[in-house]
Amino acid sequence: MFNSAVELCEVWRGSLKESLHVGHAVVVDSSGSIVKSWGDPEQIFFSRSSSKMIQALPLVSSGAADKFGLSSQHIALACASHNAANIHTVLVEKWLLELGLSASDLCCGPQTPRDRDAKIDLFKANLKPCRIHNNCSGKHSGFLTLTKHLGAGANYVSIDHPVQKACLEAYEMTTNEISPGFGIDGCSAPNHAFTLKGIAKAMAWFADAKSRSDTSSKSAVRIIDAMLRYPELVAGEGRACTELMRAAQGKVALKTGAEGFFVAIIPEKKMGVALKVLDGATRASECVIASILVGLGVLNPANPIVEKYLQPSILNWDGLKTGFIKPLIM
Repeated sequence: MFNSAVELCEVWRGSLKESLHVGHAVVVDSSGSIVKSWGDPEQIFFSRSSSKMIQALPLVSSGAADKFGLSSQHIALACASHNAANIHTVLVEKWLLELGLSASDLCCGPQTPRDRDAKIDLFKANLKPCRIHNNCSGKHSGFLTLTKHLGAGANYVSIDHPVQKACLEAYEMTTNEISPGFGIDGCSAPNHAFTLKGIAKAMAWFADAKSRSDTSSKSAVRIIDAMLRYPELVAGEGRACTELMRAAQGKVALKTGAEGFFVAIIPEKKMGVALKVLDGATRASECVIASILVGLGVLNPANPIVEKYLQPSILNWDGLKTGFIKPLIM
């Protein structure tokens, strides 16, 4: 894994290179062929939250989303790692209420909101964060919707639960691989391992979905359209996913994952991108995904928002610029 990794981006302070991030990245087209790669695309990783659109696929393709009247906002939130701002938590609360459920039915744990205002509101009200504030509560609300549709048991995060079996089937169908195993994610749901190329192939499968007419592909189109229509629900204000999707003006759907994973879906090019920074640094994965998308002509490097991630400044506590991060691939 480390021997085959390449240098992805570096961190400068003054006139010296202070740190270096290494990893792997790959761009795949709709035929499954590699367009570009850095490092070894056959390395196996957990894609973590970057692949929530795959986990949302059974929610839509099963008919559960339509049965329970889910909107594009619900579907975008099912793919989200959100900030727990009011736009996220209010929608989750209403969603659960319409299912006849509550926060206690969510299997994800309580989490302090990333959104500053939401955090302050909890503090002022002397309240503790709950499961609705978990960044994966939208995904879990989707799991609960599918659980109700299937008439399955309450422990929907169990590996042998019908919901998780449907998710694994979606993973293996879109990646065209058999997963060698799984781990438990931060939200308690199973996360299946695949090659980096396999995850990129899945993203390319989503990117090319409009050219196909099967139920899964039509569902994929709805999922990507929802993400592109509501980028603020997929992550939140100040987040790379949201800001770069806006900067791309509908050309790319983006999703980050823990431990330095990032994916991109590019419908107009029918391509998918997957990258893994080996030290798990988000600052590196955000820089590298921006660089790859600039290289593919999807992002404009002159856009101030793109520049913010492409070569981010490092500021000290007094607001002084002390260095910057620089991508090494494009």
